[in-house]
Order: sequence, then structure tokens, then C-alpha cells
Amino acid sequence: MDEEPTRNLALELARVTEAAAMVAGRYMGRGNKEAGDQAAVDGMRYMLNTIDINGVVVIGEGVKDEAPMLYNGEELGTGKGPQMDIAVDPVDGTRLLAFGRANSISTVALSDRGTMLDPGPIVYMHKIAVGPIAKGHIDLEAPVPDNLKAVARVKGCDIDDLTIVVLDRPRHEELIASVRDCGARIRLITDGDVAGALMTAWPESGIDILMGIGGSPEGVLSACALKCMNGEIQAKLYPRNEDEEKQARKLGLPLDKVLMIDDLVRSEDIFFSVTGITDGELVDGIKYYGTGCRTHSLVMRNLTGTVREIIAMHSWDKLMELSGIKYDIDHPGV
Repeated sequence: MDEEPTRNLALELARVTEAAAMVAGRYMGRGNKEAGDQAAVDGMRYMLNTIDINGVVVIGEGVKDEAPMLYNGEELGTGKGPQMDIAVDPVDGTRLLAFGRANSISTVALSDRGTMLDPGPIVYMHKIAVGPIAKGHIDLEAPVPDNLKAVARVKGCDIDDLTIVVLDRPRHEELIASVRDCGARIRLITDGDVAGALMTAWPESGIDILMGIGGSPEGVLSACALKCMNGEIQAKLYPRNEDEEKQARKLGLPLDKVLMIDDLVRSEDIFFSVTGITDGELVDGIKYYGTGCRTHSLVMRNLTGTVREIIAMHSWDKLMELSGIKYDIDHPGV
């Protein structure tokens, strides 16, 4: 008899990111990024603790003293299942959410225990990411024109057909100028480079490459998703100052090495879910109506290579009966 398929935890993770997105979405455009992030954290923690895993947060939102955020080292899950590393970003793009801008998402990933890179004190990393077609044709240390030529060639298009997503930061002035000199189009984003990386592997997004310096935790999360989507990311840790560099070398972090996707997450059984909070090129945002809401998620597993697109309709009455999550917010004075 053939062996039965192992349990796909990605489907359970969909409930985690849906819950985080549904409560965070109430804060869209309200100008309070802390409240939106806290709501997502509470929803994500509650749902993760219903899953049969013995999980530890490797990529979280800081150290235990900064709780109630999901902190590095926090144990989550029922404790009854497999030992897993957890990477979370309850709201990738808190400012995007606070000001009602595009591409705010909720994400979570699981992998076998001990397989995710912990970047420790290093907050940033250089990154380049592409989807399946351009996989194997990029080089983080190559000049920008070389990478654009290589991706255009393998995609069978001209450089001016490419769209590059870059965080809009002063540190990227030279990068942006180089891309413009090559004639490629640029999608400047103010925040949210997990969404930017995933867009490169999602054909409907229109994004071909992500380039630049962004968050290290976001780099590991992106690697989890891109490994499931058969894309590629290369990265190099970027100490902001001498103190960070000293701490990193003391911990034995590979500061001088270009990190390939398997360096960022070694597991061959990764589970990943992303749910849209605000509308974007990757997923639609939350749509509320009187009795419930609509969510749009992507859930994936690299062992099978399956990426599912899930549109879900949620009923407030039934959810409120079954869940400890508060899916609405109080409005003083109304």
C-alpha cells in the first residue's frame, strides 16, 4: 500500500494569517500602526496555539522583554506535534496599514526545528529575489546591468519590459539610478519587502526582480515562501555599525558570505501562508460587510510544490461563538 501523504500544516496556517488579517484590517487608514500590529499579534498567537506543533519562534518581533509581541524564543502550538521553527510577521507593512496603502499582508512560516537562519543582531541584509523563470540567473555581487540583462534574456524580453521592486530609501539612490540608466521600470515601495519578494514569483503581479537592502527577518520569511514557489533569493548580512558587526562575528554569523536560499532555510518541508490586509499586487485586502468579511490568501508547501489560492467568506456570528478573538473594535463616542 502506498504511504499516505503527511499532514499539510499550510492549510492550518491559512487560519492563522486570516485571523491576524481580519482583526488588523479594522485599523486600515486609522493612523495607529501599533494598534493594528497588536491586534494582528493577538489573533496570530491565539490561532498558532491551536495547532498541533511544538513550535519555537525564530523570526519574531524582538526579545521577550518586548512582549506582548511575538518574541524570538517564544513557544507556540499545543506542544503535541512535530518540533518546528516559526517565522512570523503579523503585519508586513504596518505603516502601509496605518495609512491605508497597498500591499500590507500577514505572513507565517513553519520549517523543521533548527533549519531557519537566526540573523541575531543583524537587522538588515542585501537581497536579490526572482521567480522560477529567472532562478539560477542572478548574482547578488554582480553589477545591476548584468543581473537585468540576464533576467531579460531568460524571460525572452527587453530590459525595458522588466519591473524592479525597490524599497524607497536614501540608501538606494545609486541602485535606483543604475536601474533607471538600464531602462527598466521601477516599483518603489515604502514598506513591505516580504510582499515585494513574493511578487517576483507570482505571475499576476507584474514584478520581475526585488533588489536592495531590507530587513533580515523579512529575508528569511521571503526565503521560506520562495522555496515553496520555486523562486530564488540571495542575501548578504548588512551590519549597520561596528557594534552590530562585533556582535555578529562573536555569534559566528556569516557576514562575508552570499547566503543562498538553502542557507536562509535548510528544510525541504516548509509551510507558508500569507493573507492580504490591504489590496495589493499579490493578494486582495480584507473586504468587510455587515455579517462578515472576505479574505484572500496564498498557502504553500515546498515538499509538494503546491501553491493554493484561497478565497474565504467568514461569518461574524459563528466565529464569535467559537473563537476567543475579538473581530471588531470599540468606537468611543459612536
